[in-house]
Amino acid sequence: MQMTDKTRAIVLHQVKYSDSGIIVQFYTRRYGRISVMIKGVRSKKKGKQIVFFQPMFILDLVMYYKGSREVQSLKEFSVIYTPSDIHGNIKKSSVAIFLGEVLTSVLREESPNVELFDFIEESVKFFDSTVSDYANFHLAFLAALCSYLGFEPARKQSMNDKYFDLQNGHFVSAPPVHGQYAASEISCVLADLFSSSFGGVRSITLTGSLRNVVLETLVKYYSLHLPGLKRIRSLEILKEVFG
Repeated sequence: MQMTDKTRAIVLHQVKYSDSGIIVQFYTRRYGRISVMIKGVRSKKKGKQIVFFQPMFILDLVMYYKGSREVQSLKEFSVIYTPSDIHGNIKKSSVAIFLGEVLTSVLREESPNVELFDFIEESVKFFDSTVSDYANFHLAFLAALCSYLGFEPARKQSMNDKYFDLQNGHFVSAPPVHGQYAASEISCVLADLFSSSFGGVRSITLTGSLRNVVLETLVKYYSLHLPGLKRIRSLEILKEVFG
């Protein structure tokens, strides 16, 4: 049964549809991840509206919603939060695209999680308001997100636990025989990330190359626990931006 319903939504990703439309992936507070068709938004008349469907914009949607339909139809929308600094800054916008791509891949369709939605919303606002020392934000976001996805790592218990076991999600004193682990230097950074707040990760000093290895390790951790994870196309761009 089709009904008109309203929900808050975070823009994750968009693809072109027809000559003037797009299909947008949203993470919504009420329905989880959904696809919504936005008609005419690439036309001359409505062309300026397309800016509101970039990653990490937060909107209120009114939809013609039908649970059995793969792509929902938009009736109207209003902008709740404009991440202006994110989209005026090439480094921040690269992070937004990356996070949108990751979230599109890891979040299940029509599986609402209010706590997860609130975490993403608060993270967007924090990142947008941060004017400096944000090079580690995407690492901190991935480190925090895994706890909402069901594979939160165990905290480091001892100074002797020098290696992070990617397969089992905990720190160990010797390299595990299965071979899926992070080297000691990377594991030390991961331990800090897993135990720090967004503000706290500013004090983690990393070279560009080390930051990229940590990022690759986190993506590998995700792929081990989410076998269906698609290749993140924006990963290489992000590595260049912060490398």
